[in-house]
Amino acid sequence: MKSTSPHSALLASLILASSALVATPSQAATQWKWKDASGAVQYSDRPPPAGTPDSSILQRPATSRTVQLAKPASEVDTAASAAKPPAAKASESELDVKRRKAEEDKEAQRKADEAKVAKTRADNCAQARAYQRTLSDGIRIARTNSNGEREILDDKGRADEQRRTQEAIASNCK
Repeated sequence: MKSTSPHSALLASLILASSALVATPSQAATQWKWKDASGAVQYSDRPPPAGTPDSSILQRPATSRTVQLAKPASEVDTAASAAKPPAAKASESELDVKRRKAEEDKEAQRKADEAKVAKTRADNCAQARAYQRTLSDGIRIARTNSNGEREILDDKGRADEQRRTQEAIASNCK
């Protein structure tokens, strides 16, 4: 059996006491202390619930980093919101690129539609002029009526067709 000297027992007691003292401040330093909505003091190793005002937080852990919670829109500083982080600027430029591309696509579609309308008008103009020449040449013109019977245009019918053809030329040949 090994005998322990009074010095070794004292040394062991000192080591135990000093380790307890060293551990106590670190544990106390990780404690949060705040007053809740009813005014009762709360202790926890976790931060107080979201929405707890800073004036109600009585103690923060020494090693904790305070996390800035989002402020209500009424408290947002306009100068801080004007200075945007690079990521926000990058996403804005991406949005600008997408918006510009959408506008270019829309403009290209508009031009394509205008070109299609112009081609249709040119075709209609050419057909109306060709029909007007046919009507002016005095060639006999036959067409099918609603009953499926073939009828020849008389002078009145030819004059009506020339008037309609002239209107088509006026609206399509600009």
